[in-house]
Amino acid sequence: MTAAHSPCVLVIETDESLANQLSFDLQEAGYDSILAHDAVSGLQYSRDRQPALIVLDRMLAGESGLSLCKNLRNAGMRSPVLVLMARDTVDDRVACLEAGADDYILKPYRSEDFLKLIRLYLKPDVDTTEQLRFGDLVLDIGTRRAIYNGRIIDLTMKEFELLKFLMEHPREVLTREQILENVWGYDFMGESNVIEVYIRYLRLKIEEEGQKRLIQTVRGVGYVLRES
Repeated sequence: MTAAHSPCVLVIETDESLANQLSFDLQEAGYDSILAHDAVSGLQYSRDRQPALIVLDRMLAGESGLSLCKNLRNAGMRSPVLVLMARDTVDDRVACLEAGADDYILKPYRSEDFLKLIRLYLKPDVDTTEQLRFGDLVLDIGTRRAIYNGRIIDLTMKEFELLKFLMEHPREVLTREQILENVWGYDFMGESNVIEVYIRYLRLKIEEEGQKRLIQTVRGVGYVLRES
């Protein structure tokens, strides 16, 4: 991997020692890295440099990492966001995902696990013209964008994966457990509304006012993609 074509990773971390270690590991693995030590500079770098991926700590000087993540998503940032956090409870995981993060990294930090996750999210884009279709809804696999009635819809990685899973199983009722396992890769113990949050994100983006509902709730079971 040459420097000219290396994906750029923005690290937003208040702890200077940890930030330097993350940056060192990224560079050793062949990635470019940018360091920001607070939310303000992190937000600015994300706008100026348009990184391929963002790693941010949940605890930042001046603003929480989750608040920054929400601001990034509201500003239209589509790159994957990974959150560093010290606790691994259901509430912590759900809070990260509800803020718009794609995944999380547990402290204490382990280089091998960190880089494995980075490689997963920065896999080269597949050169494909494959599309999934459901009525007037089209999902372009290569660009990870949806098109509905001619309107192009930008999606975050998790929004894309959720919509892709629904479109791969049209008119089939999918349970919450199936969605969690196939989209997030693990099961939440106990109650979680992360699926509801992302379904709401998709509905807001796809279903404009007055348009028919495509993603329907099957109460007590899960969700289904079908015509009203």
